[in-house]
Amino acid sequence: MASNKKFGLGMGVNALLGNAVDIDSIRKPVGYVNKEIVGNRSNDTREKADIVRIPVELIEPNPFQPRMSFDGEALEELAQSIRTLGLIQPITVRMVEDGKYQIISGERRFRACRSCGMEMIPAYIRDTSEQGMMEMAIVENIQRRDLDPIEVALGYKRLIDECHLTHEKMAERVGKKRTSISNSLRLLTLPAKIQHDLKVGLLSEGHAKVLLGIDDSIIQEELCDRVIKEGLSVRQLEVLAKDPEAGRKPAAPKQDQQLPDHYYQVLEHIGKYFTKDISLKRSASGKGSMTIRFDSDEEVRRFLEALDNAKI
Repeated sequence: MASNKKFGLGMGVNALLGNAVDIDSIRKPVGYVNKEIVGNRSNDTREKADIVRIPVELIEPNPFQPRMSFDGEALEELAQSIRTLGLIQPITVRMVEDGKYQIISGERRFRACRSCGMEMIPAYIRDTSEQGMMEMAIVENIQRRDLDPIEVALGYKRLIDECHLTHEKMAERVGKKRTSISNSLRLLTLPAKIQHDLKVGLLSEGHAKVLLGIDDSIIQEELCDRVIKEGLSVRQLEVLAKDPEAGRKPAAPKQDQQLPDHYYQVLEHIGKYFTKDISLKRSASGKGSMTIRFDSDEEVRRFLEALDNAKI
């Protein structure tokens, strides 16, 4: 006679494995029992799809690594996961001279494994040239979700400059639309200050695309500052971009400040070494700036030599 006992989906793991199951106690670190590489000799009978375990001292970082920085906290979290569960996804390497292996993809995993004290690291071995390795490494990093927009754009630029890929070929490699790649590359034409703000998250990519529609770099930077200081939305920035003067507070009329006599002495001494005029501005509070323009490296060298002789 059939049992009337019903098991609902909400009963969880206990319904399947019995009561008082400690999930952590039944988890085991991932182990790869395929062929090992010992010293600098490999098992020549391995298949292309094999996962081999390579001594950590034989693995070298990827010289074409597009990633600029690795978050220390996130790296430690990954290391802790590897200590508990093992390396679930092996790294990918290629063989180079002297029996060494260079990482194609998985440098973050490699660093975490090394910090765990692992002596052997599971890896796939791929036959590829430096060109192919560079391309694979860049494409893999571009597809990561935690890259900032500038890192992505620089990755595209490297594919163009170093791998000689067209926008169409890049679109195929990374699974993006050609227009998306072109728009990303345009971010690199923004002033360095705006690129920095975009990179560190002070500015969104949507804001940056609006700023790209402005030809004047000074206005671009001014509007960038306003976005950050006033918390402007992309829509608000679009309105300002059509009329950058809108909402701008009128500047207070400047008043000429009489320079103290010793300021003119500074201008006279420095001016002997440069053919261009030197400008010096000073506010009523005593703050200011001095601008030196020069015509050649020789003028700068002569000025530095004078400073050295004067032991300043």
